[in-house]
Amino acid sequence: MPDRAKVAVLISGSGTNMAALLYASRAEDCPYEIVLVAANDPEAKGLRLAEAEGIATFALSHKGMQRAEHDAAMDAAIRASGAQWVALAGYMRILTEDFVSAWEGRMVNIHPSLLPKYTGLHTHDRAIAAGDSHGGVTVHLVTAELDDGPILGQTPVAIVPGDTAETLAARVLIAEHQLYSRCLARLVSRERDPGWLAERVRERALALPESDEIVSHGMPCFGIIKGKKFAYFTADHHGDGRIALLVKISGVEEQALLIERDEERFFRPAYFGDGWIGIRLDRGTVDWDDVAAWLSRSWRAVAPKRLTALLDAADAF
Repeated sequence: MPDRAKVAVLISGSGTNMAALLYASRAEDCPYEIVLVAANDPEAKGLRLAEAEGIATFALSHKGMQRAEHDAAMDAAIRASGAQWVALAGYMRILTEDFVSAWEGRMVNIHPSLLPKYTGLHTHDRAIAAGDSHGGVTVHLVTAELDDGPILGQTPVAIVPGDTAETLAARVLIAEHQLYSRCLARLVSRERDPGWLAERVRERALALPESDEIVSHGMPCFGIIKGKKFAYFTADHHGDGRIALLVKISGVEEQALLIERDEERFFRPAYFGDGWIGIRLDRGTVDWDDVAAWLSRSWRAVAPKRLTALLDAADAF
């Protein structure tokens, strides 16, 4: 299987969700591995478990530190571990906007309610007091708003007569342990999923003026309406095993230079000639701003002057 996605897990206490993620990662087909467990409490019990399981740990008390200073230290430890993703598992700190934005789209959290209900604390008490039929758990991407990011998965848990916050929490915890690893696995796998990657390319290509999409040679193809083509999305085209974006370039010299610079990312697409370059999208991480820039450049190479002149004028402002 491809190299596993590297995940850092942040905890503050016993780390039961961290343990669930860790043990799920031991399955042969799991697409992620835990490379670091970090805590804001050096006495957090989850650190001892991680150490016993051979996982690198980092601990730094937040006491006496500015929030931004502590977040910066945590961020440095995460990056030093080689982690590409961050999973919050009972991390009882509100993160700064700088930290959140640095990991935008790559940091996930688990929350013990059916969001958008009951953000924050005491979720089980509030669900019972409201007379809800179910509590539950939500896994979501982290944004600057507390417990408000895009939802990746939810599991409802029935509230039974006589439930207390403690008894409900115990059942919700079982659901947490099962849901979190599944959602994390789907999240880290999507960057190798042709459907997800194609949609990201499509959004950016069709945002360009007067662009459209057709199917050409069995591939999504993007061009100027009633005009020339500027991009293709390929997934195992002619059995090459690649998921890639094909865009126009200046010619053979630029093609050779790009491939020489990074032969794992760039390649000469079969049957397209020297005026095109292939850009791999299946290497685990994609710089989507860079993809948008390649699409824009390729679009400009084929767009009529009436369109490029408008964009040039807009760029001048």
